This record gives sequence, structure tokens and C-alpha cells, in this order.
Amino acid sequence: MSTESLTHRGGAGCPLVLVHGLMGRGTTWSRQVPWLTGFGAVYTYDAPWHRGCDVEDSAPVSTERFVADLGDAVATLGGPAVLIGHSMGGLHSWCLAAQRPDLVRALVVEDMAPDFVGRTTGAWEPWVHALPVEYSTAEQVYDEFGPVAGRYFLEAFDRTATGWRLHGKPARWLEIAAQWGTRDYWRQWQSVRAPVLLIEAGDSVAPAGQMRRMAELAWASAHYVHVPGAGHLVHDDAPDRYREAVETFLAALPERP
Repeated sequence: MSTESLTHRGGAGCPLVLVHGLMGRGTTWSRQVPWLTGFGAVYTYDAPWHRGCDVEDSAPVSTERFVADLGDAVATLGGPAVLIGHSMGGLHSWCLAAQRPDLVRALVVEDMAPDFVGRTTGAWEPWVHALPVEYSTAEQVYDEFGPVAGRYFLEAFDRTATGWRLHGKPARWLEIAAQWGTRDYWRQWQSVRAPVLLIEAGDSVAPAGQMRRMAELAWASAHYVHVPGAGHLVHDDAPDRYREAVETFLAALPERP
């Protein structure tokens, strides 16, 4: 099964939806899909403004737009799903769980926090604007992003006859990140009623202490895991530890009614 935003990657049974982070894409979950299919039907999701270099989207950027789009995708699956979100994908997943609890059976939130208010994209903007539209070799991608993130972006970018092309507009990506500096999402977090696994990187992008606080404030069962030495892409930087945490969490979930 494939739609504009949701792709079935294998497995059967209760749905699990993998929700990527900013500048990511569903294709970046290739190393997690095989073992996750042991827990159900695995789907990857492509968020707005991350669906390809030639996909135009003139709608205003907002968290509400992302959450509505994710909700529309999950609603096609015929039952509540486990949402496994990285960074931006974790935020949108818990906002959906707060808004549409009927669609979300459980949550995995990887390296994302509710409050970045006051933080700006200023230091990041020159680098993002300087990214080439297309890389002609894989080595250029690795040189730009490093070994872990380089592999991730090779899987995210559009593959062309001449190289790898950005799969979205940098200006839009900056606009998405800038929005997080203007509002917090604690209210949405405290409205979540589904079981939650929180995974924080040792080298986290989350403000200090926020993910631990999320576990303390969770209404339902919440498990917090800190992964020392891991970067923001915990699932690729510390794959064994990530897998252990997620498999333990999924195995303990109650049977779907």
C-alpha cells in the first residue's frame, strides 16, 4: 500500500507508523523496519515539505497543519497505531495523540522536547542556505554531514540521474524550526493518555531536563531512556540501545482491544 504520505514497508497486524524529523523522510528508517515488522504492520510517513524537490506546497507552515496531515494518514489504517517519532516527528506524534487519542495506541518520542521558546535559527541559517541543491557524489554528502547523518541524508534526498537532490526547500525547513521558538507544547504533552517511551540522546538537542520532566508529567505509563554518547539520530547512532528500548516497550504493551 502507498499513498502520497504513507508507505507500507512490511509486516502485518497492528500498525506502527514511523514519523521522521526535520529534513528527514520515511526512507531513512531502512535499518529499523526489518525488526519492527515483528511487532505489526510497519508504515513510514513523509511529512509536508519533505516529499520531494518537485512537490510544491504553498500552505502556511504550522504545527496544526502537520498534525492534521499525520492524522489523516493514520486514520486510513483502520485502527489505533503506535507512532514512533524522531525529533519533529515525535512532537507531531504527541500532538496528534493529544488531539485524536482514538488514533494513537502508544508513542515513542526520540530526542524532542516541548519548549524551545526564545531559541532562534540564526546560527543555523547560513549553513542551511549554503547547502547545494544537488550533490554529485555520496562522498560529498558524507563530507557535509558526517558518517551517521550522511547516510541518513543519502536516503532522504531525491536520487537523480546526476546525484542526490534536496527533497524540500531549505527556506521552508528553517520556517518550521523557527516556529518552535515562538510557542511551547507542554499543554499538548500533558493531554496525552497513551503509554509513552521517551529516548534522549546523550548529545541531545532537547533543552536540559525537559525530557525527564515529560516522563514525570505523563498521565499514562511513561518510560525514560537516556543514551550516553549518542547524537540526535539515536536510532542510527546507537542502534542496539535504541532497538533494545523500543522492543522492550512494544513487547510490554497491552493487547489491542
